[in-house]
Amino acid sequence: MKYIYFTTAAFPKEELYGLTGQMRRAAVSIPSNIAEGAARNNEREFLQFLGIARGSLSELETQLLIAAEVGYINDVTPALEQVEKLFALLGGLINTIKRRLHP
Repeated sequence: MKYIYFTTAAFPKEELYGLTGQMRRAAVSIPSNIAEGAARNNEREFLQFLGIARGSLSELETQLLIAAEVGYINDVTPALEQVEKLFALLGGLINTIKRRLHP
């Protein structure tokens, strides 16, 4: 998330309410939904919030690609590698919970 804030700080000012805001909201949404889901009373709700977090991660991935395409990010590869790692971690957690819910 820190990377997103530092990177978007260099975006053009006219993007403040566009791509900058969208990327920051998506980046904050990922850990926020994981935390909220973990604090819920049952694993079904946690699973739902993990799905929302994964959706926000997909949004962020798309926004990173767009930012690179329009020239706002020079080397997007490290960020996309981090996105892939987080997808894998979330996927593993989701699968673990699904197996516990449906043995």
